[in-house]
Amino acid sequence: MANRHTILWADDEIDLLKPHIMFLRSKGYDLITVNNGRDALEIVENNHPDLIILDENMPGLTGLETLSRIKQTAPDIPVIMITKSEEENIMDQAVGNKIADYLIKPVNPNQILLSIKKNLHSERLVSEQAAGDYRREFAAITSDIASASTFDDWRELYGRLVYRDLELSSADTGMGELLDHQMTEANTEFAKFVRRHYEDWMLSPDAPDRPMMSPDLFKKKVFPLLDAGEKVFFILIDNFRMDQWRTVRPLLSELFTFEEDPYCSILPTATQYARNAIFSGLMPAQISRMFPELWVDEDEDEGKNLNESPLIATQFERFRRKGVKFSYSKINDSVAGEKLIREFANLEHNDLNVVVLNFIDMLSHARTESRMIRELASGNAAYRSLTESWFRHSSAIDLFRKIAAKGYKVILTTDHGTIRVDNPVKIVGDRNTNTNLRYKVGKNLSYNPRQVYEIKRPDRFGLPSPNVSSVYVFAWGRDFFAYPNNYNHYVQYYTGTFQHGGISLEEMIVPLVTMTPK
Repeated sequence: MANRHTILWADDEIDLLKPHIMFLRSKGYDLITVNNGRDALEIVENNHPDLIILDENMPGLTGLETLSRIKQTAPDIPVIMITKSEEENIMDQAVGNKIADYLIKPVNPNQILLSIKKNLHSERLVSEQAAGDYRREFAAITSDIASASTFDDWRELYGRLVYRDLELSSADTGMGELLDHQMTEANTEFAKFVRRHYEDWMLSPDAPDRPMMSPDLFKKKVFPLLDAGEKVFFILIDNFRMDQWRTVRPLLSELFTFEEDPYCSILPTATQYARNAIFSGLMPAQISRMFPELWVDEDEDEGKNLNESPLIATQFERFRRKGVKFSYSKINDSVAGEKLIREFANLEHNDLNVVVLNFIDMLSHARTESRMIRELASGNAAYRSLTESWFRHSSAIDLFRKIAAKGYKVILTTDHGTIRVDNPVKIVGDRNTNTNLRYKVGKNLSYNPRQVYEIKRPDRFGLPSPNVSSVYVFAWGRDFFAYPNNYNHYVQYYTGTFQHGGISLEEMIVPLVTMTPK
């Protein structure tokens, strides 16, 4: 053991525990022993042990009293309590004092060793395990990247990459860079897959190999629940990636069970297109043609997502579901979230309640524009951490608690994800070209066709044409579009930001979770 750890053991029968103490010393630990609580407190104050083993039933100052005082003076030292008692109130008090572990006598040396390892060495052991597991799986992932031939293959593979990212980022393994390279390789191959198949998916929406996509969500997920008589909340968190879902999932696991069925966002992976497709059940070109008053072209100044509630209504009418009562709420700040919670009773009369939570979208924009937020969310792991913190402390968690208490089903999803970009690709457009960094639509675009995915016939891809000669081009991997004018400033400003609109696993394979209250 590279660094010897000091353990304080307080027990009024400490002389009877010599075999246990000798065993722990043979494992490389330094033991300080005392037979009462007061001496234990003095040792804590003067010697600062790494861990404390505490007998609950000591004369004088009891174990619980000693524990309480230790937590006041040295709250970071883990304490393992050992007791003969199986009384529940003692367990409750120990847990309430943030006990590290609770063992009931008689205990054998290996029980104590396991508890010590869990509390002193878990970080190192977890790191070693995570690194070892990834090393063993590395070759298999590389092989699967090369052989993935269906959307289900990519969905399963991306799930494994997300899992490894979460495991490695929570442990100091030094292998994050290797996974990063593998993710880049996966995105390169995924972009080739999308470019080969995307047009077929658009032309043959009922083909068996076409994945579930944005316009399918209500038909395939919401309507069956309504038909079964369920009251449903459809909650869409903007810009919500798979890794962010996995980060907040533990906060909801006490309330719900989950059925995960990630789906494929349409292109562009942007609110105007993907979210409107979800709520209308139509591709953007169909919305533009059938409901021109509800579609806003790229070159118009009007907000691009102001007609979501009317679009939901058109979908219900088209599928002859006029009797369905639904509400639509968009939460852009904490005030709106708290208001929705206060007025929750008004939602209980509806068959369907649609809620859009815009926090992560605002976070990604703030991260681009604010140096402070940029520092706080310097990479994917930090970005996830901010998401988890928001979710834990926002009205969103209260909304889910209310829903679970009423026994309602939840469809939790997003319209698209985001990707951290770092590779500029030059493009030239006129003043009417849209500002998104991951896709461009215009009639006078100049670019290297080998660096983009280009769509010259938007109608074949379910996309509207603002002009007769409109072309769409999409960035893939970690590319982002940059204009030659003021190029260096532009590149410096946007490198390392989270963007969406293009082709990547992070943007296109996104969470779709059916949640059932426990």
